[in-house]
Amino acid sequence: MRTDQVRKSEGFLVLIAALGYFVDIYDLLLFSIVRVPSLKDMGFSDQLLLAQGVRLLNYQMIGMLLGGVAFGILADKYGRISVLFGSILIYSLANLANAFVRDADQYILLRFIAGFGLAGELGVGITLVTETLSRHRRGIGTMIVGTVGVSGALLAWAVASLFNWRTAFLLGGVMGLLLLFLRMKVLESGLYQGVCAKPVKRGDIFIVFHSAERLKRFLGGVLIGIPVWFVVGILITLSPEFAQVLGVKGSIDGGRAVLYCYIGLIFGDLVSGLLSQLLKSRRKSIAFFLLLASVGIFKYFKMLGPTADQLYGGCIFLGFACGYWAMFVTVAAEQFGTNLRATIATSTPNFVRGSLVPVSAAFMALKPRLGMLTAGAVVGIGVMLLAFLGLGLIQESFGANLEFEEE
Repeated sequence: MRTDQVRKSEGFLVLIAALGYFVDIYDLLLFSIVRVPSLKDMGFSDQLLLAQGVRLLNYQMIGMLLGGVAFGILADKYGRISVLFGSILIYSLANLANAFVRDADQYILLRFIAGFGLAGELGVGITLVTETLSRHRRGIGTMIVGTVGVSGALLAWAVASLFNWRTAFLLGGVMGLLLLFLRMKVLESGLYQGVCAKPVKRGDIFIVFHSAERLKRFLGGVLIGIPVWFVVGILITLSPEFAQVLGVKGSIDGGRAVLYCYIGLIFGDLVSGLLSQLLKSRRKSIAFFLLLASVGIFKYFKMLGPTADQLYGGCIFLGFACGYWAMFVTVAAEQFGTNLRATIATSTPNFVRGSLVPVSAAFMALKPRLGMLTAGAVVGIGVMLLAFLGLGLIQESFGANLEFEEE
């Protein structure tokens, strides 16, 4: 029987993982919120805001892609806890420095470093939770991580509304350092300690490519997450530009669009987690939310001449439909053995975030020829088709035993 002490330890672990994701979302969405005012403060004209904003976002995502692979491998080789310390320290120092940037080159460098540091947060946190909680309770744990974590967007909005963008980045760095001290009481995963005593390779990402079946699981996990960052990185972040083409009656604030999207995400994470527990299936719950996302993207591009409130309502719906994000990372963690679990759980969401680079490149390449709306719709159809393909490649993992290794 579980003791109260064990339950408290598990609850503290879930809280720390949730706060790590909270800081992750705060930083990622803070940039989307302060993109326009920060670039204007550096002297960029209205004509350059879109191109420069996409460039900065791409460098941040490249940092997350590289950091996801690096921190995942390190977490499997040297432990989950040590990586959680290193990732938050890098992120915190980068954000503190970000408060003092004076030109675009400094901004790009620090967005890259902050992205690299943040890359270890969600995947390693989810790995710890899935390896520590019982097989039927870990879905609840990761649901809490996702629901609490995405609410970091609300704080980002509040801080950006009350303070200037430099102060907002400064606060993000301070929050990261405070979280670093809280993590000193977190214990290492028992499953990971067990695998350390076995003669198996740990953190070798090339193991994935030794087997077509493993590669299929990995690719499937990446593909199902791409619609989330198409929605957040293209439709929501660039909503002021889309609003002009849609003929929105009234002005659209990009920061407010992000806020509404993440309000939807909070409830989406909660509902997707509960639905997977009710159906006892991760795949069925994700399939339902992918269908919702398809409907939301279709309605977004069909809103000709909407009011500002109608567009913001579309942002809430799209956010809700993308609320399977934490579950998608949980699925990635559950697909692979303990000696490779952190590598996959950390690299998968960051490969998805990194996918925003080719997705945005495709959008920007099609935009001059097809127009902004048609280009967005074509790319949206493509990412949804890839997501449904990915869903067919992964295995059902609800209640699966995670005490195994990849040979």
